[in-house]
Amino acid sequence: MWVTNTVLLHHPNALTRLTFSYPTRIAHSRKTSSFSRFFRSPKRKKRVTTLSTKKPDDDHEISPVPSVEKLEKFSADLGWLSAFPHVSVASMANFLFGYHIGVMNGPIVSIARELGFEGNSILEGLVVSIFIAGAFIGSIVAGPLVDKFGYRRTFQIFTIPLILGALVSAQAHSLDEILCGRFLVGLGIGVNTVLVPIYISEVAPTKYRGSLGTLCQIGTCLGIIFSLLLGIPAEDDPHWWRTMLYVASMPGFLLALGMQFAVESPRWLCKVGRLDDAKVVIRNIWGGSEVEKAVEGFQSVMKNSGSKLNSRWVELLDKPHSRVAFIGGSLFVLQQFAGINGVLYFSSLTFQNVGITSGAQASLYVGVTNFAGALCASYLIDKQGRKKLLIGSYLGMAVSMFLIVYSVGFPLDEDLSQSLSILGTLMYIFSFAIGAGPVTGLIIPELSSNRTRGKIMGFSFSVHWVCNFLVGLFFLDLVEKFGVGTVYASFGSVSLLAAAFSHLFTVETKGRSLEEIELSLNSRDDLS
Repeated sequence: MWVTNTVLLHHPNALTRLTFSYPTRIAHSRKTSSFSRFFRSPKRKKRVTTLSTKKPDDDHEISPVPSVEKLEKFSADLGWLSAFPHVSVASMANFLFGYHIGVMNGPIVSIARELGFEGNSILEGLVVSIFIAGAFIGSIVAGPLVDKFGYRRTFQIFTIPLILGALVSAQAHSLDEILCGRFLVGLGIGVNTVLVPIYISEVAPTKYRGSLGTLCQIGTCLGIIFSLLLGIPAEDDPHWWRTMLYVASMPGFLLALGMQFAVESPRWLCKVGRLDDAKVVIRNIWGGSEVEKAVEGFQSVMKNSGSKLNSRWVELLDKPHSRVAFIGGSLFVLQQFAGINGVLYFSSLTFQNVGITSGAQASLYVGVTNFAGALCASYLIDKQGRKKLLIGSYLGMAVSMFLIVYSVGFPLDEDLSQSLSILGTLMYIFSFAIGAGPVTGLIIPELSSNRTRGKIMGFSFSVHWVCNFLVGLFFLDLVEKFGVGTVYASFGSVSLLAAAFSHLFTVETKGRSLEEIELSLNSRDDLS
């Protein structure tokens, strides 16, 4: 479903000691990004002090001077700061994704009543699923577009269907108009969900790439929670859905404006021959000491893979691209058929059984649990690594599913059964958010080559949208035919299969630059 970083500062009290300098003139380039000027890692100034000849009293203890190692460690903890505003702007696209997921959760009944198709479950489902059709097309076209226009311009171009789609939907007075608006929104979301993890992986410093990458999942969670809170008045106002859809256009404007000040990917700049601009970005985001090393890595990869800018779809059939495309597509198939969409849909019924009749309240519990898991992922991903989180996540999802199967399939006290169902549902969502959600979207661009990264991500996400549609289409029919226990047992089995697949086929990318990973895959070195 969601492919879907809170960054943790290890010295929280140190914030009061930070001093940001605001230079009036940037010596290396007049094109320095506005974000980079204000979010550059602070430099320590040398302080010249006058030595005193007076000896200290024996009764007074001299305070120890902080060691160089401690100062260097503190400085390293701020390495994410320069990249954070840029990737935060990009993750606003995931906020929109989450918002549009939640915006139809309750108001679909009011929309159907006002537009004249109330009671027609097929048309209600079409209004929701037309979004997926647009996202599928968007994911396919994203790769070629970013190869040609770069990330910033592609982001800005595809805020247009996001904004227009939200406005058309908000003003809809017929079924055709609401379908057109939802399709346009899906088209923009499909492009942006491909671009965000690639952009973050290419802009973020290697050490913090995982933590910053989980901003995708965090943005999605915040979007869902915001839409649920905003949708509370919809229970009393049948026309409130129009206000919610008007609000959906605002983040699109902010995304387009923010991208005007964000940096372009240094890897894309190098690929199109804008080496000086790439050096400026690296100096501002990663630090001056990284410029030569990074450029050397970019050029070695380009020399190894060829200097032609645009890749072709047929290249995904060649090794090692075919291996990465297989891993990416398989991870999304397993993620979707592990049942995240079904569990989220059925969670409202699970909460109803314990007396929580408000769908918005139940969804809010789910959203907060999802958000908490994403925060944990942002802390753990660069410490434990992607592979461990992915395996542990799927194992946790499997245990959660089998716990629910036990609660509904065995003769237990009713209160105990319901409590176990709630516990299993929240455990499943937390386990998903800590690994299967954020890691899947991050590890695919990390494993992909610079030439084919856009197309591999586009292919992987197109698989995601197809599986998303199939699970949503058949889930309720399968529950009615086989029962919740059987369906959830199948979700648990797929989760075990996904854990085994992650162990056998994925490789660890923690702490490795994208160029190092690519050269290692090309030379068939084992990264695990």
